[in-house]
Amino acid sequence: MFVKIDEFMEAWTEESKLTERVMEALTDASLSRPVIEGRRTLGQIAWHLVGSIHYITHCGLEFAGPASGEQVPASAAEIAKEYRRISGALLEAIRSQWTDEHLRAATEIAGEMWSNGASLRFTLMHQAHHRGQMSVLMRQAGLRVPDIYGPTYESWIEQGMEPLA
Repeated sequence: MFVKIDEFMEAWTEESKLTERVMEALTDASLSRPVIEGRRTLGQIAWHLVGSIHYITHCGLEFAGPASGEQVPASAAEIAKEYRRISGALLEAIRSQWTDEHLRAATEIAGEMWSNGASLRFTLMHQAHHRGQMSVLMRQAGLRVPDIYGPTYESWIEQGMEPLA
């Protein structure tokens, strides 16, 4: 749970840069890559990640949601651009609309009371969860997975090091 706005702002800034790297590595062709038949595609997961940032408005923040609503754009570049915009909008909304006191306030979400600080933590962890899903699908789609929390297999090789199996 976050108790200081500055702590969240710092964490979100770092984590959103990692998500941007993943988004920027997508291609238009890769967006239709499914997890398994009948489940979300890579593009749908990416777009869900964009749209899910806006869920925090249930806690009283106000900022514009995804430009094309629920409809997944056909362009990977458009998804990445919209991610950067809505991620920045979240930070600006928190900076201008909340104080540390707002993080202790509670909001009912799905029948449970959540502090706003806990909701922000969930929003942050939700990003990491879907980045992980996306990285697996990206590998299956033949895309190079960007370094996220450490080097990828390809990065080790490029650095002249023996990659771990």
